[in-house]
Amino acid sequence: MAAVTAAVVGGAAAIGGSLIQAGQAKKAARNAQNEANRKSAEIAAIEKNRQVIPNPYAGVKDLSGIAENLSGMMSNPYANLGVATQAAEMQIEEADISLANTLDTLRATGASSGGATALAQAALQSKKGVSASIEQQEANNEKLKAQGAQELQNAKIEEAKRIQGVKFGEAQRMQAAETEGILFKYGEQESRDIAKLNRLSGQEAQAKYDYNSAKSAQGAAIAGGISAVGSIAGGLIGGK
Repeated sequence: MAAVTAAVVGGAAAIGGSLIQAGQAKKAARNAQNEANRKSAEIAAIEKNRQVIPNPYAGVKDLSGIAENLSGMMSNPYANLGVATQAAEMQIEEADISLANTLDTLRATGASSGGATALAQAALQSKKGVSASIEQQEANNEKLKAQGAQELQNAKIEEAKRIQGVKFGEAQRMQAAETEGILFKYGEQESRDIAKLNRLSGQEAQAKYDYNSAKSAQGAAIAGGISAVGSIAGGLIGGK
């Protein structure tokens, strides 16, 4: 009879322990399941609210408007070059007056016609030389002025081209910087989102593992209780 009592008491204790363990395991499994569900919901929320993939080139603009037509600055400084005739005409007029005065003198003194002709030819050659020299000098001055104007014009055009190049280069740099900024911002946020998703996925996996472990422990506790019931039944039967 004592043996039966001992078996019943031992079995009851075992059943009680199994029930406690099963209850604890069930609670742990429920907590683990709730944790897994929370992590799953967080993951779903992050994936739903992931940033929109941007088009970093959406703000790129046509820079052709920066270019200017510089043809209006161009001209032909040689177009208005004139023939320097005024000085020559003045010299010719002066030579003619001088020649006329000389001829009047020759006539008054009774000089021969041959002497007058020779004098006239000499005067003519002289005034041709003088007028040609003056005309050449004036033409050369005009040419130098035109060359200076051409050089100044070329310098202005080159400076205008340089300014255009600076503006165009700066506009390109700003657009490239804006594009790189968009890509950088997107990449940084994407890295953070992925890191958080990986962390939550790991936590979700751990919660699911804990849930399975708790369910296994619950099953083992129930099995232990059933075994204890069997022991009690065996003790009662043996006691008879």
